[in-house]
Amino acid sequence: MEYLDFELPIKELEEQLQKCQVIGQESEVDVTETCKQIEKKLIATKKDIYKNLTPWQRVQLSRHPNRPYTLDYIKALCGDSFLELHGDRNVKDDKAMIGGLGKIGDQSFMFIGQQKGYNTKTRQYRNFGMANPEGYRKALRLMKSAEKFGIPVVTFIDTPGAYPGLEAEERGQGEAIARNILEMSRLKVPVICIVIGEGASGGALGIGVGDKFLMLENAWFSVISPENCSSILWRSWEYKEQAAEALKLTAKDSKSIKVIDDIIKEPIGGAHSDREKTYLAVKSAILKSYDELKNLSPKDLVKKRMEKYMDMGVFKG
Repeated sequence: MEYLDFELPIKELEEQLQKCQVIGQESEVDVTETCKQIEKKLIATKKDIYKNLTPWQRVQLSRHPNRPYTLDYIKALCGDSFLELHGDRNVKDDKAMIGGLGKIGDQSFMFIGQQKGYNTKTRQYRNFGMANPEGYRKALRLMKSAEKFGIPVVTFIDTPGAYPGLEAEERGQGEAIARNILEMSRLKVPVICIVIGEGASGGALGIGVGDKFLMLENAWFSVISPENCSSILWRSWEYKEQAAEALKLTAKDSKSIKVIDDIIKEPIGGAHSDREKTYLAVKSAILKSYDELKNLSPKDLVKKRMEKYMDMGVFKG
């Protein structure tokens, strides 16, 4: 188990509890009451810490190495029914962007999302979840296929941003993202977007235009990461905590300014602390959103989606 710096009090109590249990097992001393007291204190400490997280601490949780990624959600939701599809039919298959068909119950969905790696080798293989233009073009190809067959689209957003390399710019990174934003705004099938971790910059927007936009409680969504914001404004990464506060990037902030539609609650400790509970919450949110959209005509879907995004940022005095 890996702990973040603000979780150290939890680590200490869990170690105390473990030692207490070992003493009880290896000796004749009755430590039942002591263990109960430690457990009680542990629960109270967890509630206190996770109830009062700062924006920067939520950013840290969103990047936790044990946090579930896109493929984890898809496998949990679809089981063996998921069929991954590859390639943009132009350049290559981008490993940072995955997609394919899967079923939740009897309903088919086109799942698309950024995929990060679990260790050094797979992080390099997945390019740290930063897609190239061909990744966004693959995503668009899959969305248009879903539209052709009347299949709703679900996107999982989890990226520090689109890949900023020279070769990506040469192949039209900006155009690919802009094209996706345009085409997603007028897709004639329901589109549900969920930020499951990091939602940074145009990399998130490239698969982030939908009828329903949801965020996990400890995810974040912003035009720039706190570190990069800090380096631009203060010429140093030292002010990343202040930047995270100023950017209003948390799920709560995003909902208050109507950038997102709803927040998916996470278990105490974050999505990684109880994966099954998180998967069930995401599944429930997807099905609820789809139920609200499935009876709308293609024309009404596009009209409502356009109106939703046109209203963002408009001040009504």
